[in-house]
Amino acid sequence: MAVPLMQAVRVGRYVVKQHLTGRKRYPLVLMLEPLFRCNLACAGCGKIDYPAQILNQRLSLQECLDADTEAGAPVIAIAGGEPLLHKEMPQIVKGLIGRKKYVYLCTNGLLLEKKLDDYEPSPFFSWDVHLDGDQLMHDASVCQEGVFERATAAIRLAKSRGFRVSINCTLFDGAVPERVAAFFDEVMAMGVDGIMTAPGYAYERAPDQAHFLNRQKTKQLFRDIFRLGKGKKWRFTQSPLFLNFLAGNENYHCTPWGKPLRTVFGWQRPCYLLGEGYAKTFKELMDDTAWEQYGTGAYEKCADCMVHSGYESTAVMDAVARPWHIAKVALFGPETEKPMVPEISLANQRPAEYGYEEQVQQQMERISTGAKPARGPRVRVNGRPANTVSDVADAAD
Repeated sequence: MAVPLMQAVRVGRYVVKQHLTGRKRYPLVLMLEPLFRCNLACAGCGKIDYPAQILNQRLSLQECLDADTEAGAPVIAIAGGEPLLHKEMPQIVKGLIGRKKYVYLCTNGLLLEKKLDDYEPSPFFSWDVHLDGDQLMHDASVCQEGVFERATAAIRLAKSRGFRVSINCTLFDGAVPERVAAFFDEVMAMGVDGIMTAPGYAYERAPDQAHFLNRQKTKQLFRDIFRLGKGKKWRFTQSPLFLNFLAGNENYHCTPWGKPLRTVFGWQRPCYLLGEGYAKTFKELMDDTAWEQYGTGAYEKCADCMVHSGYESTAVMDAVARPWHIAKVALFGPETEKPMVPEISLANQRPAEYGYEEQVQQQMERISTGAKPARGPRVRVNGRPANTVSDVADAAD
C-alpha cells in the first residue's frame, strides 16, 4: 500500500467529518510553495518565469506555519521552485510534522544527498522526487543531462537511511506506454514507496508549448499504460478513482479548492496550476473566488487539464459517496477496454484572460516599497506568536 494505513485512516476520517458537517468546500492537501527559485529550467515548467527580485522572495517559517493554521488540511505538499534551496526548509518541515501533518517534500533530487542529514525519517514525512520517466525521458524533460542519475542515487540513499520516498512522474505528448510501464517497473524495483503521476499542465509561460497532452490523448496514454500494468504491483500514492479518471472512465469536474496554494504572492486563485489573482487570506480565497468560472467546460485555460491538483479531491469525495465503486477499482484496477465516458463539452467555455504582466508589476511594486502581504491568523502558544519549531510542537501537544 503506497499510503500508510494510519495516514489513510486519518485523512479518511477528516473527509468524512467534512461531509457530515455539510461543508461544501474544504482543502484536502495544502500546496505550499515557499519560493519560485529553482536550480533547473524545465521546458514544461511555468513556475520560474519571474524577475530575479521575485525569484529571491521566500515565505518565512512563520508564514508557512500560518498557512497551515489557516487551511487546516491533513496533508501538506511543499513544492516550488526547488524547496531545498530554502534555508529554513528543515525547520518548516519539522514544525509541520510537529503538528501531526503529513508532509511531502517535493524536490528534483539534485540537492537531496547534500541536505539529507538535515531531516529525520518520520511516519509523517516523505520525499517526493521528480522523475518524468527513464533516463532519456527525464533528462530531456528537465533539459539537463545527468539529472536522472543523480536523482535516483539520492533516492537509493534516502531509502537506505529509512525515509519514505515517492516519485512524481509528469507525462507529456510523445510518451511511449511501453517505456513508461518499464520505468514504473524500474522504480518499484528501486524500492520507491509510491508513484504520483499525471499529464503535464499547459502553463502559458512554459517555453515548450508543443508537448502538452489534450484530454483524449491523456486518456489513451494512461489507458495503454495501465493495460500494460495489469497484474503488476505498481503502488500509486493517488486514489484509484483518480487513476480511473485518467484512463477515461470517470466524468469528473474539477474541485480546485481541494488543493489550495499559498505562495509568496498570497493564496493563488483558483488553483496550483492557474494564477488568476491572489487572495490575502485562505478565508478570502474560499469565500470570494468565483469557482464556477473555472474548470474544463467553463474556462479555456482549463480545457485539457486532468491534473491531480484539480481532480484528486473530486475522486476522494466520490470515494466517500460510492465506497463500493472505489473498492472495485482498487481490486481490479482502471478499466482499459470498455468505451470511455463522454467528454465534457467546451461549447460554452469563456475565453482565456491574461494577467501575468499586471501581477508581476504589482509584486515588484510591493517589493520595492517593502510592503508585506496581509497575513492570516498566527499560531499562538500561551497567548504569544509561535516563532520556533519547539513552540509549534508545544501547540500540537
